[in-house]
Order: sequence, then structure tokens, then C-alpha cells
Amino acid sequence: MAKPKLANYQRKRDFTRTQEPSGKNARAAPAKALRFVIQKHAASRLHFDLRLEWAGAFRSWAVPKGPSRDPKVRRMAMEVEDHPLDYGDFEGTIPKGEYGGGTVMLWDRGYWAPEKGFEKVGAALDAGELKFVMEGERMHGSWVLVRLKGGQPGNSKNAWLLIKHRDEGAVEGDAMASTDDDRSVASGRSMAQIAAGKGPALKPFMAAARPKPEAAAALPAFVEPQLARTLEKPPSGPGWAHEIKFDGYRMQLRIS
Repeated sequence: MAKPKLANYQRKRDFTRTQEPSGKNARAAPAKALRFVIQKHAASRLHFDLRLEWAGAFRSWAVPKGPSRDPKVRRMAMEVEDHPLDYGDFEGTIPKGEYGGGTVMLWDRGYWAPEKGFEKVGAALDAGELKFVMEGERMHGSWVLVRLKGGQPGNSKNAWLLIKHRDEGAVEGDAMASTDDDRSVASGRSMAQIAAGKGPALKPFMAAARPKPEAAAALPAFVEPQLARTLEKPPSGPGWAHEIKFDGYRMQLRIS
């Protein structure tokens, strides 16, 4: 049975057509720190998806213009359905006609943590404000997500603002690179390469590590060669065969 928090995600997708993970056979490994990913998504409109790991899933927001590292810039962030943690290793193309059809790039990934006073993440999100830090390849430092008040003209209950705090990770006048020249942090591919299904495979971030093979028994330092022995007569009976003894050198080859 699907986890209730993923029911909306699963209802929107046909997993016989899309290669997106269903979340039913999760392969994400547990981690000592909470993880985040930001995916560049060329759907009907280009946008960025911010996903924060929490309570066994990714809480997710679509950021139309992408995150900005300039504290003076406020980015709209529309909260969407929770995604499975396996989604943090998804990069590829969602078929046309499917929900969110288009090319998806892993644009950033790393770890996040709530700021002091916001450790009860679920309660903070319910209250509509979460201050947190992100440390990835592109995102650094402190941020805040603030939900806009519903009921006001043009405001949805799912509408939030994503704002950068002033710290060492801030970049004044930052216009986050949002062109197809960006490279995936997981595979190094461009959006065009991902769309064409070309280029190197991505390096997993969320997936469980494969078990290490059992260590082979240590090879002995020396293996005594089998030597011929002098006997009165050769042994007989089933299982025995005989060959001429050739004198010469014996060589051992060791493969490790």
C-alpha cells in the first residue's frame, strides 16, 4: 500500500510511461543529515524544484524563476505534492502528455538543517515559516521559506516566498544561471544532452550503497608445487591416469 504522503504524487503519474520513481520500492539510503535537491525542470514552463527531505519524503516547491542568492530578491515558491526520496536521483525526460512532461536536471544537491528555533520542522511548515541552511554545490548558507497569507487577491494557500539571508553565501545582484549552459551536478550533462539521452550516467546521491563483496581469503605467500615421487609400481584403480614425467622448471603464476 502506498504511503499516504505519496498518494497524491502517485495518482498523478502513469509509471508504465514515465521513468520517475514510484516510491513503492524505495531504494534511498538513510543518512545522518537531511538532504536536499534542486532540479531544473523544462516542463510547459522552465522552473526549478526545491525538495527538502523530511519525514521520509521530499517536501517540494516549484520555484518559477529559480532561487536567487541575492537577499533583496524574493522568489515565489509554489508548494506541490510530496515526492519520494528516490526522486533525488532522478534525471531524465518525462514523456510528453505525462504530468510535468519535460526534461529534468539535477541542478544542485547537498544537505540542509533547520535554524535554531525551527527544529520542529513539521510544526514550522504548518505555521508557514521555516528558516534553514543549505550546503550544496551551488547553494550555501541560510534561507527562509515564508507562506503567503491565503485569502488575499492572487495568493494561494500553496504560495510561499524563498528568500536568501545575508551571510557569506549571499551574492548581491545574483541572477542565478538559468540557461541551458548549466551542467548537472550529478552527471555533468547539459539539458540538451539529458533530453537526447546522451552523456555519462549520473552519480547517485540518495540510493542505498551496494553491499561490498565479501573479502576474498588471503592468498598464501607460497604454494608448494606438487612433485613426482618414486614408488615400486604406479597406483592402480579407478580415478588414476598416468603420464610421462618431464624434467624441467616449474613456474607459479599468482593472480590477485
